[in-house]
Amino acid sequence: MVERLADVPRAHWDACAGSDNPFLSYDFLSSLEDSGCVGPSTGWLPRAVLIRDEGGALLACAPLYLKGNSMGEYVFDWGWAEAYERAGGQYYPKLVCAVPFTPVTGPRLMVRPDLSAPLTTVLKRQLAETMAGAANAAKLSSLHANFIPQDDIQAFRDADYLPRIGLQYHWENNGYGCYDDFLGQLTSRKRKALKKERRAAVHDSGVTIQHLSGDAIQAHHWDALYGFYQDTSARKRGQAYLNRDFFALLGERMADRVILVMASLDGEIIAGALNLIGKDALYGRYWGCKTDIRYLHFELCYHQAIDIAIERGLARVEAGAQGEHKIARGYLPVLTHSAHFIPDPNFRAGIKQFLDHEHRAINHERQILLGESPYRQE
Repeated sequence: MVERLADVPRAHWDACAGSDNPFLSYDFLSSLEDSGCVGPSTGWLPRAVLIRDEGGALLACAPLYLKGNSMGEYVFDWGWAEAYERAGGQYYPKLVCAVPFTPVTGPRLMVRPDLSAPLTTVLKRQLAETMAGAANAAKLSSLHANFIPQDDIQAFRDADYLPRIGLQYHWENNGYGCYDDFLGQLTSRKRKALKKERRAAVHDSGVTIQHLSGDAIQAHHWDALYGFYQDTSARKRGQAYLNRDFFALLGERMADRVILVMASLDGEIIAGALNLIGKDALYGRYWGCKTDIRYLHFELCYHQAIDIAIERGLARVEAGAQGEHKIARGYLPVLTHSAHFIPDPNFRAGIKQFLDHEHRAINHERQILLGESPYRQE
């Protein structure tokens, strides 16, 4: 294990992480560390797991953190912590294999792509077992691997983790050439509602919208976005996990993988949304405004994201955690996955029983939500 990503060569980490998901990149994770958003003061202590060959070359790695709280994870275990401590245990610290503050599915067991399939399988299981071994050796209550790909569930099962599911809302691009093609797949009532919504948010309000990426993003754009981000956190009575230095580093290191959707009124930026670009997905992350305009949130975060995905030929839009209101905008409920290592046998038995009930409830909820789909039934 290493306690700083700076101790790993950038090229070696990215060779394992790949280029599909921007949140696993060295630039994104190191920006969190270098800005102080991840560190002792925030309860996220890096403990990245590395597997090297005999010559020292990095074969596989996993982003791991020692956590003193459950903030910024989006896979909620507050009830688990309360139950364990009521029984006389100490739930914190715990280990979390995840991208801090980021509810986006992506590889956690990261293996160099040039290795054979059998070796890849072995290395993934070895990573999962190494993390579990670290939890055991430190006598920790638990280890949580959040937002894992479905393909990696078996590797965690083989290492004695318990699987868990959750719900998010994603938009799928079915080969649309433009936004009107997407609208054509909706029921007449829903189609009319979204047209009215977009007209009210932009045309009727006098708002102008820009998409900014790369060198087009200037310091004043980041200043505005950071202000919006802080305002949204305050309104939701949540914690603003990210600081201005992080956004500056993101601009320096990853501006070409960022799209800012900025809304202006009378020449002044009044709202904005941050998106990151993956190989086949657009990831919506943060939004905020300082002037309330009806439907502007939906326009910047959902409709504009669809426009961008269609223009760039991306397969889907992942618009963050929670939000049943996304269904009416074409974002349907999909399952997310996590895996949890619980060393204490009695605690594990209780958690497994809870997860069995939760699994059935979430699948039932998803079926109900799919019944609210705005798409025409063929």
